[in-house]
Amino acid sequence: MTTRENSEEPEQTSINSKQTLVGMDKESIIGMVTGAGFPAFRGRQLYEWIYKHCALTFDEMTSLSKDFRTWLRDHCELGHPEVKEIRGGADDGSRKILFKLADGKVVESVLMNDRDWQTLCVSSQVGCAVDCKFCMTGFGGFQRQMTRGEIVSQFILAKMMVNNGVAPRNMVFMGMGEPLLNFEEVAAAIRLLTDPEGLEISARRITVSTSGIVPGIIALGNADTGVNLAISLNGSNNESRTKIMPINKAYPIERLLEACRNFPLRNRRRITFEYVLLAEENDSIQNAKELVALVKDVPCKINLIPWNPDPQLPFRRPEVKRVEAFQQYLLDRHFAVSVRYSKGLDIGAACGQLAAHWKEKAAAESGKTLA
Repeated sequence: MTTRENSEEPEQTSINSKQTLVGMDKESIIGMVTGAGFPAFRGRQLYEWIYKHCALTFDEMTSLSKDFRTWLRDHCELGHPEVKEIRGGADDGSRKILFKLADGKVVESVLMNDRDWQTLCVSSQVGCAVDCKFCMTGFGGFQRQMTRGEIVSQFILAKMMVNNGVAPRNMVFMGMGEPLLNFEEVAAAIRLLTDPEGLEISARRITVSTSGIVPGIIALGNADTGVNLAISLNGSNNESRTKIMPINKAYPIERLLEACRNFPLRNRRRITFEYVLLAEENDSIQNAKELVALVKDVPCKINLIPWNPDPQLPFRRPEVKRVEAFQQYLLDRHFAVSVRYSKGLDIGAACGQLAAHWKEKAAAESGKTLA
């Protein structure tokens, strides 16, 4: 059979819109390529150029034949978002990346330094519907789900355009949105990110953080992706948690912890419980006692996060002595516990501060610059 690469006149196509490549898996790319009359090995090469080599243009794909690259330009696009702004200069070296998606909506990622490696915090939704009362992301509401390609692009662009081709060692789904309310796209993105023939990130270096979406936790466990699970707990009883996290009404602590106990953990892995400390809301020793009772039978570690302030929200950051007392109570009961003072606080890139999806719109309407 004559292939497209050997024919004198490539077949014409009636496709009116270009196929977006980032987000396609290897089988889909090969199927597209062979369907257009090119040999399957060209599809495998294309897949590697997109994910293993992280090429940002077709011209960079030098091992592809000229007519194949011409066909790609005519019928396909890589489909990466636009890197609209890189905000650096944080005291701790963090950099916030503002991405403009194809429909004009914006999301943010944060590239954080940690000793001799880096962690990329990625978004999975434009905005968030969970409405945690201490979080500026939820304050602006939910706009739409992100695609697997938009999720993966955050990693590729952070590596190639922000970090001089050096891949972040760790990746956390802790940016804008609730990842387990976008489970299918997040799971597909994880498969692309961990593919040894592609981006090749170790699953043990990827963490999915959730506000406690019990069906999503179960689905993530059943998917057997091998990634780590983090739970944004933030309350030591149903009353206090519901007050700051309305999602607790749907999935109360008892159901959440049952899902955690049943979550399949690989060797020596533990679930991370994240606990944002709010002054005189959930930071007392009584809260610490209740927290111990809740998680004592779950293999876990605990991250205490002093709340990152915002003048639009009615909370206060706890005093250092209360944070230390809370931590010491847990340490005395033999828990692995650390205090995480969020990185990127001075550039609005810390936990709970990613809100460009609505701040930019508000700034445009008022004629001001996004802060």
